[in-house]
Amino acid sequence: MTNVDPYHSHDVTELFRLPTVFAGDTLADQVVVVTGAAGGIGSAITVLAARLGARLVICGRRTEPLDALAAELRDAGTECIVVQASVRDPEAVASVVDAAWDRFGRLDVVVNNAGGQFSSPALDISPKGWHAVVETNLYGTWFVMQAAARRWADQGDVPPAGQQRCIVNIATVTGRGGGGIAHTAAARGGAINLTRYLAAEWAPLRVRINAVAVGVVASEGLQTYPDAARASFGHNPMRRLGDTWDIAQGTAYLASAAAGFVTGTTLEVDGGEHVWGEYWPLGRPEWFEGRAYP
Repeated sequence: MTNVDPYHSHDVTELFRLPTVFAGDTLADQVVVVTGAAGGIGSAITVLAARLGARLVICGRRTEPLDALAAELRDAGTECIVVQASVRDPEAVASVVDAAWDRFGRLDVVVNNAGGQFSSPALDISPKGWHAVVETNLYGTWFVMQAAARRWADQGDVPPAGQQRCIVNIATVTGRGGGGIAHTAAARGGAINLTRYLAAEWAPLRVRINAVAVGVVASEGLQTYPDAARASFGHNPMRRLGDTWDIAQGTAYLASAAAGFVTGTTLEVDGGEHVWGEYWPLGRPEWFEGRAYP
């Protein structure tokens, strides 16, 4: 039997073949922006949106992987444009939103997927490292949300027929202790609270805003974590790693008309980790090992 890499994330060819419960016209003619589109989760979200009929604006810091992804999408019949942009730069973010209007004359769905982190004891995180993670995962999310909402506000408070206004923020499971990613916990917790807050403030603009809280998902990046961390990767009620396709399908639901009465919500796609489980990016400290008490 051939060994299967437990940390494998699907390539684009595989993503086009994976089964989905959604009809092929679920996002028909919708203009969808995906940030961080060429990564493992980003490419899954992007390919599924394409398979569901969306027209795409994909962005990221590096053009080469974006161009390669866009070429495969176009070969499959999807309209797609590429914009190089860092979400940490508000002017670059504005150019992404402008590109959607310049090419398609509208914007329907924004998926805030760009993000990044590294594991480190909190005492060892430098100011530069802290800024990099928080600026990407929180500031970047905010810059993209605000840029899109400003354009929607310019259109007026009622979307034209056949259009929607929807933001899906990709975040992580929050509210559970652990160790090794304090900067991510701060940034993603802020993004989730921002999701809830702005779902109310921007409701008059007819904007729905939701988040997907991602558990531990199989990807090549997990190979960079220490061996001591790996015991916690599948520490959830389902006792397995997630899949990038799981995240893509959760995102597609929140972006679709099926979630038309859903806003301000965080959908946990984590195998139940938010109710039971422990994630230790640096391994579980001895302090937390089981102890008997009189």
